[in-house]
Amino acid sequence: MLARIYRPAKTAMQSGKAKTRDWRLEFEPASARVIDPLMGWTGSADMNGQVRLSFETRDEAIAYAERHGIPFRLHEPQEPPVILKAYADNFATGRKQSWTH
Repeated sequence: MLARIYRPAKTAMQSGKAKTRDWRLEFEPASARVIDPLMGWTGSADMNGQVRLSFETRDEAIAYAERHGIPFRLHEPQEPPVILKAYADNFATGRKQSWTH
């Protein structure tokens, strides 16, 4: 019953960073999913796969896992580089790229 502690990445369908501030604790699947032969649905007997806990900080999530004796794996987030851009740079006289219009 290994748990993952991570901070979710920004989805590709949004430009904002909503729901990426909190840290999550989720259990990794203990067994493979089973396909129902009649309906084609997938199911699992692992109830821990439904547990998803949110914490404000990484330390709170780690403390919770240690307090309850849950073995965990910590995934550090990769922060994207901050690129400072200004709209006025498009019209600067010392542009490095050629004008396209």
